[in-house]
Amino acid sequence: MKILVTGGGGFLGFAIVRLLKTQGHEVVSFSRHNYPYLDELEVIQFQGNLLDFKALKKAVEGCEVVFHVAAKLGMWGKYIDFFETNVLGTENVIQACKEEGVRFLVFTSSPSVVFDGKDSEGEDESLPYPKKYNAFYPQTKAMAEKLVISANNSSLKTVCLRPHLIWGPGDTQLLPSLIEKAKQGKLRIVGDGRNKVDCIYVENAAMAHTKVLDQMIKNPSKVEGKAYFISQGNPIPMAELIQKLLATAGISPVKKYLSPLIAKFLGRVLETSSRFLGIPSEPMVTLFLAQQLSSAHWFDISASKRDFGYEPEISIEEGMKHLTNWLSSIKDIK
Repeated sequence: MKILVTGGGGFLGFAIVRLLKTQGHEVVSFSRHNYPYLDELEVIQFQGNLLDFKALKKAVEGCEVVFHVAAKLGMWGKYIDFFETNVLGTENVIQACKEEGVRFLVFTSSPSVVFDGKDSEGEDESLPYPKKYNAFYPQTKAMAEKLVISANNSSLKTVCLRPHLIWGPGDTQLLPSLIEKAKQGKLRIVGDGRNKVDCIYVENAAMAHTKVLDQMIKNPSKVEGKAYFISQGNPIPMAELIQKLLATAGISPVKKYLSPLIAKFLGRVLETSSRFLGIPSEPMVTLFLAQQLSSAHWFDISASKRDFGYEPEISIEEGMKHLTNWLSSIKDIK
């Protein structure tokens, strides 16, 4: 099959591309830049912005499947930037799929679309969207997810996946941020660190995307128009996850702690002052980040196991070994 991956040069997007290539598919990538490692895999590359409908439609042409992975990530920035990429960009993807006769659309969403700042332990997909969001990323991803779900029909089958805290080789978000803050002495465990969270190794996340596509092709009624949590299915304390990730880079465990109340207060104050003063750089802590670090958030993934046979094949321990080896190889190259 001919398959388009938006954001094919990114962290998760590239993992999906690699897996699709091993499965024998013809893969197309639509990203803002050209990536030599995609050329090495003989991936057809189109460059453009999701707001450029003409360029996007050209990339979609002839494809039966679209994995819409591209998004504006982060906890800080202007609302319009998140809205344009995550919402208007998704509208363009959906419209291009309709005009080009794409049969299946798999959208990469996020568990943060249902995060209300409080503990969430073992909840399933019946968890409602919150009335208020404390960051533009989850707010606009929720808007995009709703668009994709409502676009499902007899001609275009759609599904949304919510991978939780993706990590692994090639990570450009979570791990680099942790390493930088740790090296600067700015990293803190918020609370006692025993709040449990789940995560997902990048190759498991990629595999979930191809698994749900298989089910959409074979028996679309089981998954179409739905959203699914995907993770390791193995909640661990937040402090343990942070320490494990830092250890892959040879960084000593974080020993400084910060009260959740103080972290949330600082987040509010720093966000307000940064916006008032027009400071573009991300504050040391935001309210959303403080809530994420201090709350328990893990979800029931039994629906993804039942409906499309998802099982995390790579454990946290095995994944950490892969990540350690990758980081070592990067150092050797440098």
